[in-house]
Formats: sequence, structure tokens, C-alpha cells
Amino acid sequence: MSRQIHFNGFEMNTVSHINHGLWRHPQNRRTEYTDLEYWTDTAKLLERGLFDAVFLADVVGTYDTYGGSRDHAVERGLQVPNNDPYLLVPAMAAVTEHLGFAVTFSTTYEPPFGNARRLSTLDHLTKGRIAWNVVTGYLPDAARNFGLGEHVRHDDRYDIAEEFLEVSYKLWEGSWDAGAVVRDAGRGVYTEASGVHEIGHRGRFFTVNGPHLSEPSLQRTPVIYQAGSSGRGKDFAAQHAEAVFVRSQTVAQVAADVADLRERTEAAGRGRHAVRVLAGLNLVLGETEAEVARKVQEVVRLRDVEGHLVHFGGSSGIDLRSAETDEYLQYVGRDHSESMEAEFTRGPNRKKAHEIIDTLSDPRNSEFFVAGTPEQVADRIEEIVDATDLDGFNIVQFTSPETFTDVVELLVPELQRRGRYRRSYTERTLRERLFPGAGPLLPDTHPGAAYRGAFSRQESTV
Repeated sequence: MSRQIHFNGFEMNTVSHINHGLWRHPQNRRTEYTDLEYWTDTAKLLERGLFDAVFLADVVGTYDTYGGSRDHAVERGLQVPNNDPYLLVPAMAAVTEHLGFAVTFSTTYEPPFGNARRLSTLDHLTKGRIAWNVVTGYLPDAARNFGLGEHVRHDDRYDIAEEFLEVSYKLWEGSWDAGAVVRDAGRGVYTEASGVHEIGHRGRFFTVNGPHLSEPSLQRTPVIYQAGSSGRGKDFAAQHAEAVFVRSQTVAQVAADVADLRERTEAAGRGRHAVRVLAGLNLVLGETEAEVARKVQEVVRLRDVEGHLVHFGGSSGIDLRSAETDEYLQYVGRDHSESMEAEFTRGPNRKKAHEIIDTLSDPRNSEFFVAGTPEQVADRIEEIVDATDLDGFNIVQFTSPETFTDVVELLVPELQRRGRYRRSYTERTLRERLFPGAGPLLPDTHPGAAYRGAFSRQESTV
């Protein structure tokens, strides 16, 4: 039997996340992103559709490459204004029982101690439904927002991320022993002091003494998501990630990316299927072909092409406004998203500036745009999964909540009929949902697991 397909709802605490210009659609609730009800309604809808999680993206800077100014992004609401994703989770968790929450946080600009405590707190409050989408950041003014004199170079950001994860694992896995919390009312002892340890980390980027301030949560370490597609990003994923978001726009390239990740995780000693690999999917669904055609026409009509050029510029570091339209773009290492810059400047997909503009002008140019009736969309999703070895998708909205509503009410039942989608939630934690039967904690093959009991062992040898 073919394995089941995983869905996340791809979201961001902003007015215009991925499909720019669609906030103007009269049926779109995007402008309500500052209202708590928008998020609680979204959470309840995704849980009704048995989604794994809501995946909350984030950036901590602005897209200012296009035309050398952030004004283009600000005017269009293009991921600015945006608000903190972490603060949405308790409200959404309060109205759901099973839905997971993958929250984005950059390792480049803030130290790890506070982030470790926030994620432990969320894992407690959600009873083990938290994932952390580990990013390194790619917007130059993000560095200036956090007091850094200059943009941190691509590979340096990954060096920082490696140590950030090391500190986090020490806090989550090693600072508190498994039996430290005893809640012994008779003795008046909540925690055995001998079971709580300083981590004494002294590294190149961080000095963290500890101990971790939070007692262990159900998962201890949240599920680790990651979205880097450069060579360095894939190496990082092979060591740390449990779910990876690949962003190429062709089925062939995604298949190559998935195969590469499988090989790298196997070489890292974690096993070929130690990660769940997801791609973004832009969907338009309707009960009839006429309804689908009408919806697609609306999506194309309202698309803000210049907004997509602004987004591309911030991600890749390439300013298409100033590029010669007939020249091939060159890879120069602009220290934004290396994989985004490389996708159109190297190899068989190398393009001239006007070709990229043409590609971005219409969502139908992406092989991960799928429109049709439930049967047609399910057919195409199965084709993509079977051709690429993907485990599932981050579902991108055109209109909120209509896109998610159509997936829940039209597509999910069709996939269930085909045996490709769950019929109920049966697992306790998000990690157990992604890896049934593996338990809520990091597997022993994961590098973070090496820190379990590490500091109690150190103390016993002193």
C-alpha cells in the first residue's frame, strides 16, 4: 500500500506571505492577520482536515534588494508588517487537541538560551505538538536590526547555527535528568537538585552556563524543521533536521533534492528515511471545471507581479529591476539564499532576467501549481509524490481560508478514499505523528540524543 501523504498549512503572521496581491481578493481574510480569531479559526479548520501542523514562516528584516529600497515591499504588504509567530501558538493550541505548530526562529541574531526556554514552554503548553523551523536568515537589514555592523555571510551563518543547535541540545537533553522531577509532596521536594546540571558551554559564538530553566517537556527537543537547499544547508539538514522543506519549482529538481537528502542522512548514520521531506504546493480546487477556471482567472488577475520580483530579490539578492533583460544572470555569491540565487544562474535552469520575470508573472508556470477538481488534484498530487519520493506538502493559500477550506472539504476526502491520507489522529506528539512508533523523544541516531545524561556522567567522574 502506498504511504500516506502529510499536509502542513503554510502560514505567516503577515498580510502577504507567498502569493502577493491576493490580499485584495474580496473573499480573502488576510488583512485580519492581527485578529486572534483569524488564527484560532485557521487552527480549528486545519485540525478538522487532520493536517500535521500549521507551519509559521518568519523573517526579521525587509525585502530591500529590488530597486535598492524596501519601499516596494512596504507598499505591497510583502511580509511587512509582520508579527511574531511564537505568540500565536498558545491561542491556537487552546482551541485544538492534535494540530502541531512549526514555528520559525533564526539562529543568527539572538543567543540560544531564551529560545530554548520559549520552545520548552510551548511544548509543555501544547503537550508535545511543537516543531522549530531552524533558519539562518538571509535579509541584510535583519543583521542591522540586531546590532550587527554587517550582513553575516552565508557559510558563517551555518557555523553559528551548528553551535546554536549544540547549545540547545545540551539544554533540552542534558541539563535535566529524566528522573529529576519527583513532585514528592511528603518530603516537600519538587525536583531532585542532583538531577539538574549546568551545561558549561564555552564556544566560538556562545557562552551558556545553564542550567536550563524549564523542566523536560514531552518531546524535550522540539521536532527540528529546516528549509536550506544549498550544499551547506543540506549538510546541516542531514545532521539535524527531522522535516525538510525543499523549494525548487520543478518536479525533476525536487526529486533530485529528495534523493540527495536521503543519501546524506544515510551517510550521517541516521537512516535513509530519518527526515520527512515536504515541498510547497499552490492549490486551486473546485467542484467543477468551470468553477476551477473562474478561480484560476481570479488568481492570475490579482497577482502582483512586481511584488513577486521584490520577493525574489530579497531571497536571491538579485535586483531584476536593474538587470539587463537579455543577459543571463550570474552567480556571484550574494549571501542571501544561496540555493535561490543558484537555481536560476547555474545549470540547465539558468535564465535571462526577462525569462525569470516571465516565469514569476504567472503562478501556472510552476510545476507545483495544481488546479482542478478533487479527483484531478488528487491524481496530480499522487503523481508528484510517486515521482519525487516526497513525504508531503506545505499547502500555500491563495485566499484565506478558502484554499484551506477547499482542501479540507474537497481534497482530503478524496485522498482518504485512495488510502493516501489519515482518517484520524492516533498519536500523542508531533514527532510520533511524523514517525509512528518511534516515541516522543529524539531517536538515538540523532546527534542531540548524545547529550542525554551527559552532564550527570561528567559530574560523577569529577
